[in-house]
Amino acid sequence: MKDNNLKEVFIDELRDLYSAEQQLIKALPKMAKAANSSDLREGFEEHLKQTKEHAARLEQLMSGLGESVKGKKCKGMEGIIAEGAEILSEDYEDAVMDAALISAAQRVEHYEIAAYGCVHAYATLMGESEAASLLEQTLEEEKETNEKLTELSETINAEALGQGPSREQNVPEKKSAKAAGGSR
Repeated sequence: MKDNNLKEVFIDELRDLYSAEQQLIKALPKMAKAANSSDLREGFEEHLKQTKEHAARLEQLMSGLGESVKGKKCKGMEGIIAEGAEILSEDYEDAVMDAALISAAQRVEHYEIAAYGCVHAYATLMGESEAASLLEQTLEEEKETNEKLTELSETINAEALGQGPSREQNVPEKKSAKAAGGSR
């Protein structure tokens, strides 16, 4: 009976994660568009590709279990994305916007790391080795994304504080355009 109950929790959590990934697929392009740093924008675009792979893995996993991925809305991710949308509506400029975007993105990653960690543990405990392997792969990718965001934040946060290089120095085309009278 305990295995059945844990399996029910497992399936429910996988549906929740699928909903979370689908919500992220819609949110990440907006975050990429708002990013000023080309590295941050490219990071969001790369993570969008990964997020689509994460959703596909969940579809594969659930299909293998004879279950549908549909049926649940991840309210936790919905709230985190709503907070991120608030950031997008602020009039932050340049590195300050990027610092705020990184903060929002790391909240997403930490939520996903916790969720994938739990379902990976459930899969392992229940002897679902294929599911555990797929979930571990996604978990590691989420951790890597979080690490990349932390690395980017070291430079971007310093810029936001005014201690790092200015935006002009990071984007030679803009500097050249201004030096040439503001037009090309």
